[in-house]
Amino acid sequence: MSATPLVSQVELHNPEKLELIPPLLGATVTELTTWVQQQRQPAYRGKQLHEWIYDKGVRSLSDISVFPKHWRAELAEIPIGRSILHYRSVAPDSTVKYLLRLTDGQIIETVGIPTFAERGEGPKSRLTVCVSTQVGCPMACDFCATGKGGYKRNLARHEIVDQVLTVQEDFQQRVSNVVFMGLGEPLLNTENVLAAVKCLNQDVGIGQRSLTVSTVGIRDRIREFAQNHLQITLAVSLHAPNQALREKLIPSARAYPLEDLLAECREYVEITGRRLTFEYVLLAGVNDLPEHALELSKCLRGFQSHVNLIPYNPIQEVDYKRPNRDRIQAFVNVLKQQNTAVSVRYSRGLEADAACGQLRASKN
Repeated sequence: MSATPLVSQVELHNPEKLELIPPLLGATVTELTTWVQQQRQPAYRGKQLHEWIYDKGVRSLSDISVFPKHWRAELAEIPIGRSILHYRSVAPDSTVKYLLRLTDGQIIETVGIPTFAERGEGPKSRLTVCVSTQVGCPMACDFCATGKGGYKRNLARHEIVDQVLTVQEDFQQRVSNVVFMGLGEPLLNTENVLAAVKCLNQDVGIGQRSLTVSTVGIRDRIREFAQNHLQITLAVSLHAPNQALREKLIPSARAYPLEDLLAECREYVEITGRRLTFEYVLLAGVNDLPEHALELSKCLRGFQSHVNLIPYNPIQEVDYKRPNRDRIQAFVNVLKQQNTAVSVRYSRGLEADAACGQLRASKN
């Protein structure tokens, strides 16, 4: 998780090497201080640079007004690592979906989700960002719009952090929570995800307990992730209470049986002492019957866990439907009767191509 060395004074004046310069976004204050000293600037400029990148969200080093004019001119071509807004869509509930264009022309989605406070607490109390970790997704889950679009590449650390800064800038409000639940499978991009978690925590200032990483389950990766002893929430996408149904919905489940996944999840709880969240998308007539709920509760018996039920967001490519509220409540009731902690998460921004990958597919 060590940072790539930043550009040197010599490289500043070498056009060929400038093209290979790693972005500054993602660097710590210590790394930035070392870098400004390499540019023959006083050490305190490192703290200034850190503030302008993370607190002020500057997009060009030439805009940092506290730097000397001549030095700003020299730095004009150094990349900070910010994306370009490609498209912005606002839902009636104030959820905002963004399409961001990266330096190689690839398009990713991110979502800003405001939570409005109770009366007397101000207009907004919390701002959550749902970030992507890959361009597309290789998991090809049968019900997911992202999986239908294929996989291009992993996102770099700065491309993940940039999504948070973009939403923060647009809302003019500090981000309080980040969920790694957008495009892609985070545990197939572990190095950059861990680096982004560290940056969001230490540089952007978001507490680890306000960060959630979601995974469909990659063999050995949950165990490896646990070794970092982070205070984040890990959310595991089950979507089925048995192996046969899970294989139908999630092709990768054929190589990673549910029994093995749950065993690794138990190891995670033992290593970290943190409660796991299990995500379960409810598909009408597929996995939403009372017997499915009973089977799910048996799978999770003895777990320090919480089930997050997500009523399905329909997409054009498949015929899955969202269950009605009575069906959802019946599922909840069975889990509660079995003493399984459960909540229902209704998706925000339904009028704005809500499902992951839908907006990108329609506007790319």
